[in-house]
Amino acid sequence: MGTSAESRLAGQVSVITGAGDGIGAGIARCFAEAGSNLVLADINGDAVSAVAAHVEEVFGVRAIALTVDVTDKAAVQAMVKTAVDEFGTLDVLVNNAWGGGKLSRLELKTDELLQHGLDVAYFGPFWAMQAAFPTMKANGRGSIINLCSLNGVNAHIGTAEYNGAKEALRALTRTAAREWAPYGIRANAICPGAKSAAFRAMAAAHPEIEAIADATNPMGRLGDPDTDIAPVALFLASDDSRYVTGNTLFVDGGSHINGVAWTPDLGDEVD
Repeated sequence: MGTSAESRLAGQVSVITGAGDGIGAGIARCFAEAGSNLVLADINGDAVSAVAAHVEEVFGVRAIALTVDVTDKAAVQAMVKTAVDEFGTLDVLVNNAWGGGKLSRLELKTDELLQHGLDVAYFGPFWAMQAAFPTMKANGRGSIINLCSLNGVNAHIGTAEYNGAKEALRALTRTAAREWAPYGIRANAICPGAKSAAFRAMAAAHPEIEAIADATNPMGRLGDPDTDIAPVALFLASDDSRYVTGNTLFVDGGSHINGVAWTPDLGDEVD
């Protein structure tokens, strides 16, 4: 990541969910390089512990790893409480976690699948935002960064539970920005186009998607979590964006301009 981070978050405290891999891990490394202490949460405890150990060793910050299922309200609230209890404050909240989902036709989606999408990508961030609010309000400042998705904006096929939940999160982000601006709390969304953990899982099941996604991207490739996505999250976390709130940043190499060309074959058979 070179010199881009520069200690812009020195002494601050950031909570990042889904930090065990992909975009969340990339943001953790970037924020650590920028000087932020971290509370890193992931449902995969071993993975997030490895990320925490790495950033502590390489960047000299303190990083607490927590095993958290963001569909568990009490666990989400405890995650935020840990940050405040251990560090005395909370400056940045990054809601990135995602898990589950199934590439399948809309008519085959179940209520349980859609509810799971909302629990992970909408209610989890909502609970974290509510838990972070009192500390950020008392501080008169704070940055909330929610990872949303081009899937919802461009209506990718086969991922209705993900599309709907991420668009709901984007609306929640804008509402928080409007309501909490008087307290100095900013809320913004990033819609990334990157080879995240979720994308890699989908590409493993449908290998044709990765090549098509790269070929149809205006810049000729999907982004890298560390070098393409994380620096934008750092911008939103830092005072460089102190007058930016309620925005959606498309960090996607231009993929949002003309929509999505790839159409995976979902088949016609009922599961």
